[in-house]
Amino acid sequence: MTLDAQARGLLDAMAAQGAKDFSEMTVAEAREMGLAFIDLQGEPEQVADVADRTVPGPAGEVPVRVYRPAGDGPKPVIVYFHGGGWVIGSIEVADKPCRTLANTVDAVVVSVGYRKGPEDLYPAAPEDCYAATAWVAEHAAELGADPARLVVSGDSAGGNLAAVVTLMARDRGGPAIAHQLLIYPAVDAGGEYASRVENGEGYLLTKSAMDWFYAHYLAGPAQVEDPYVSPLRADSHTGLPPATVITAGYDPLRDEGDAYAAALTAAGVPVTHLRNPSMIHGFWWLLGAVGHTRASYDEAGAALRAALGS
Repeated sequence: MTLDAQARGLLDAMAAQGAKDFSEMTVAEAREMGLAFIDLQGEPEQVADVADRTVPGPAGEVPVRVYRPAGDGPKPVIVYFHGGGWVIGSIEVADKPCRTLANTVDAVVVSVGYRKGPEDLYPAAPEDCYAATAWVAEHAAELGADPARLVVSGDSAGGNLAAVVTLMARDRGGPAIAHQLLIYPAVDAGGEYASRVENGEGYLLTKSAMDWFYAHYLAGPAQVEDPYVSPLRADSHTGLPPATVITAGYDPLRDEGDAYAAALTAAGVPVTHLRNPSMIHGFWWLLGAVGHTRASYDEAGAALRAALGS
């Protein structure tokens, strides 16, 4: 399918402004660039309540932001991990997407400010995310949430972390996770995929940028084999929660996302695979710039509500 016209216009505008690739930036510059996505997300949706707090983590308190939509509970609860290559991104960058997700699914959303590289290398991020998920499962009632309808979700690197948390929960005997929503997830740090070549340049996320992100996240190349880095490489995917997997056609990560959906299906995990063939990586952060994004939220929301019996 042809690249979406609004996505094409955004890419052209960024090129005209001389935007550098992430791989050409310092960490500070990349984080500043990440903040620019806030202006591309449209107006923030109103929810009934937003609260910042901290929860216990393996190396201290982990910041979270809790979004509660209007209406009586208990509601499903989504633990959300922001994207940004495990290096950039934040609760603030994910604020508008989390508001939209809360309203679209009619669920409490808990956005997690996990530790990032290069200051805190793997496994800091997934351990924080696992700890936050376990805390939400234990304290769901005080959040107005139903622990039996606990979802983990994230975009890009956050999708990786959501997939990893499901593996951790299975391997460690809990918490029970009802569903995973993986938005163009990074699931194989060392694989060779056609989409990394076809879409490796010119579509916002580049292959060089992914290499840069991994270099700032991992202590060394041997870690790419670790299933908590590359969940596609897990020995088994049996026993994992049902999944909704979103992929984008013009994304270097497209093929590994497709492969993960296929691996889950082969392991007997129910999967809804929502392909977006005209989209670029990162489009869930483009609510105000790319019209297709709203439809993708609606499609994902419908899939989750059906899966959760909401």
